[in-house]
Amino acid sequence: MPSRPELTGSAHLFAALGDETRLRLIARLCGHGPMSIARLTEHASVTRQAIRKHLRVMEESGLVRSTRHGRESIWQLERRRLEDAQRHLESISKQWDDALARLREFVGDEG
Repeated sequence: MPSRPELTGSAHLFAALGDETRLRLIARLCGHGPMSIARLTEHASVTRQAIRKHLRVMEESGLVRSTRHGRESIWQLERRRLEDAQRHLESISKQWDDALARLREFVGDEG
């Protein structure tokens, strides 16, 4: 299969999105805006250390970034990366739609 430049880095992005805890963190950041670790761990079923590790994975994929405010790190979502994921999924969806259309055409020609 040929390499597609527009998908470069997408595996790392989708790996970061492929975890339930990280999806919950993204949902919280989407809904509430930038948050500290303390706020992100409120009502969480995992430890602050685990949240920090998840945030680092998300940061490495470009999904979030942090800024220091005094002694706290404030984490915020990088919406551009979510838009990248959406574009990749739309591209894959179009490929499937095109392949299914060709299959229907082929089956119709055979009948």
